[in-house]
Amino acid sequence: MESIVINIGGSVLLSDDVDNSYFSKLRNLLSEYCKKNRIFIVIGGGKIARNYIEIGRQHGLDEEKLDRLGIDVTRINAKIFSFIIGLENYKIPISTDEAKRIDSPIVVMGGTVPGHSTDMVGAELADKVNASKFIIATNVDGVYDKDPNKFGDAKQLREVAIKDLIKEYGTDWTLAGKNMVIDGPALDIIYKAKLPTYVLNGKKLSELEKLLDNKQFNGTVIKI
Repeated sequence: MESIVINIGGSVLLSDDVDNSYFSKLRNLLSEYCKKNRIFIVIGGGKIARNYIEIGRQHGLDEEKLDRLGIDVTRINAKIFSFIIGLENYKIPISTDEAKRIDSPIVVMGGTVPGHSTDMVGAELADKVNASKFIIATNVDGVYDKDPNKFGDAKQLREVAIKDLIKEYGTDWTLAGKNMVIDGPALDIIYKAKLPTYVLNGKKLSELEKLLDNKQFNGTVIKI
């Protein structure tokens, strides 16, 4: 049985245009694939976390405290997701080691400790469970040469080398709540662990299904 780690951004689950049918479709998809694969899901904080962090930053909170705010939001998001989907653990693990030990076909978690984004948590977990796929489900169709939410001429990269991403973004942790497709520490783990990594739009479940079926999908393959 293979292990698959899926990072789902808070901007995917809690966006204004996601309706109740999305969760039903996702539940059906996961219930089918967890029969033959062990699935781990890491939930991000999204806009809610960034809003709390920005409020805290305006009031002079240090980065560790801001990070803890974001982590708490990711765990609430993970619990909401767990309750709605109804297929996995209701107690949200606080570390990747704890998540790895949970005996469930689907394991859901959020953040862990300050300095570790949910990108990094997902990569760390994928490394520990020897995942055959590390999937980053965000709110855009993969990795672009520039932010597609800001630039209309942004071009999607169907493939991109991990070394090129590291050259562009580095491997350091910068600020709590920074909105990036893949942050530096996660890129470092992906590179060192040689994780098979894919980026796609988490709102488009048909693309996720194609990837899980090892078919061509609309997204980005991270070349190791």
